[in-house]
Amino acid sequence: MRSDAKKHERNQSALSEIHTLSKKLAQLSEEPAKAKEMAGELVSCYDKAVGRGIIPRGRANRRKSRIAHFVGRIQKKK
Repeated sequence: MRSDAKKHERNQSALSEIHTLSKKLAQLSEEPAKAKEMAGELVSCYDKAVGRGIIPRGRANRRKSRIAHFVGRIQKKK
């Protein structure tokens, strides 16, 4: 039970970081350069979460694709 609690805490921490970065990225819709940098950090977090087995690979790939599409739309706008 103790090891499960530690794993749960680690997993929640990683998911919280992903959620926080996602919210920050959504707020950067007027700044393409910063959004691109933040997107790189977020993609890296998704890759790490997949490597640790926190989220499935398909879910991460789908969300990374959506992030890339979002950043592409922002850059096209400016």
